[in-house]
Amino acid sequence: MRESLQKGEAPARVSEKARGEFIVAPILIECRDRVKPGINIFSGITLEADKENGLYGECDFILARSASRYALQSPLMLILEAKKHDIDEGLPQCAAQMLAALRYNEQDGKPLRWLYGCVTNRVSWHFLKLHGIDLQLHPERFAIDEVSKILWVLVESLKDVDQQASHAA
Repeated sequence: MRESLQKGEAPARVSEKARGEFIVAPILIECRDRVKPGINIFSGITLEADKENGLYGECDFILARSASRYALQSPLMLILEAKKHDIDEGLPQCAAQMLAALRYNEQDGKPLRWLYGCVTNRVSWHFLKLHGIDLQLHPERFAIDEVSKILWVLVESLKDVDQQASHAA
């Protein structure tokens, strides 16, 4: 994994899109491979949960328990690439996307009490948990050179929320 990230480092500096393709996506693919089957990665899709209240828009990445790789169902985690490399500015946007995902799941008949999110600027990763209307920020940010910790948090978060979804079914 570290070798792949090192190879993607130079092209990832060109643009936000390149960051997603060369740094974020490989980490999410590795995460998906470590979690039981059925987790799919969606990139750049629109999440429409509650348009009247502004809970709609394009998401950078969604990790979801979907039967199809082509139709979004059961969002479990949202990954936001921080615009202008500013994680702090990305936190409210990620929180809004997480709230939209909770509403989306409710409308789809698969309600969850909580789900996870992450804001990254390629170099740092900051994780969030939304439980009802209570937003919790992980006490530390993880640097990209701590990729094993980033993967651990991603995998454990997905297992946690997926276990919740399994019990609700």
